[in-house]
Amino acid sequence: MRLPPYSKFPSISDEIISLRQIQFSDINDLIEISYYDSIQAITLKQAIEMQAKINADYIEGNSIHWGIVDKLSNKIVGTCGYYRGLDKGEGELGCVLLPKYCGQGYMTFALLLAIEFGLNNIGLKRIWAKTTKQNEKAIKLIEKLNFIKIADLEDNEIEYELRQDINLKD
Repeated sequence: MRLPPYSKFPSISDEIISLRQIQFSDINDLIEISYYDSIQAITLKQAIEMQAKINADYIEGNSIHWGIVDKLSNKIVGTCGYYRGLDKGEGELGCVLLPKYCGQGYMTFALLLAIEFGLNNIGLKRIWAKTTKQNEKAIKLIEKLNFIKIADLEDNEIEYELRQDINLKD
């Protein structure tokens, strides 16, 4: 396994989006989707503090958090990454998209890149995701990406796990 931090923060891309390190200049655009431990930022100060914690988690080898950038406009549209379990050979995949970019395919492309990175670069043996039972868009997306439901959790959450025996591109 190759855990973070890396000598150079990994940037990955396809023809539509790129995943890159979040810069200080991005934070103002991301306040409404800035979260840490399921708590949402309300102010710029809180978003900056949360990003500092996320950066510290990366330095400690516990996570990797990318900004999702639309290559055509060069605008940041969301975030995704792995937030727990890397030291155990697994990763909790999480993502958030700015509302005005929902339904345009950005998150599908981003998660495909993140999954490929997790499997091929980090060497994860298990990738999992959690969402609430009401988050129909997230459920539809992760099931489209070959995740299967493995548990009903407390607080109205569901846990999914990636089925690696199916080609993701199909």
